[in-house]
Amino acid sequence: MSRDDRRLTAALEAASADLLAYLQRRVGLDDAPDLLGETMVVAWRRVGDLPSDPEQARMWLFGVARTTVLNHARGERRRWALADRIRLDPGTDDAAPAADEGSEVRDALARLDPDLAELVRLVHWERFSIAEAADVLGIPASTARGRYAKAKEALRAALGVGAGAPRP
Repeated sequence: MSRDDRRLTAALEAASADLLAYLQRRVGLDDAPDLLGETMVVAWRRVGDLPSDPEQARMWLFGVARTTVLNHARGERRRWALADRIRLDPGTDDAAPAADEGSEVRDALARLDPDLAELVRLVHWERFSIAEAADVLGIPASTARGRYAKAKEALRAALGVGAGAPRP
């Protein structure tokens, strides 16, 4: 472990409880742990910018957390804007599939946790990348990747698709 890595580890250990409380007050109990993880990842990527003074390092971490909160808020706004566009312009009936087409997949999606199902819909139906879908959902891309893998496994099990078969 490099000297910068040790300094960052020490700074994160000292400030993580305060950072989590800061994030909880801004985004709530559900999103704060994810944003703390994202803050840590960003800090690790920018470890070269970490000030050597412990108090300055703590303030720097709060600056990284603030940027993470701002990114999260932008993602939330995008998600609500997308929801408004969908609500106001539902599209044409010509684009809708036949009532029974894909019913097995829709049924399997309906049995998923709603957040996982929405992530799968955004990736497969709306053709978003996982990172774009994460922005729409207001979650970190790393969280979306983990949730997407979990959703794929659940769908494979629900559809009776083996590990060697084509993936949904």
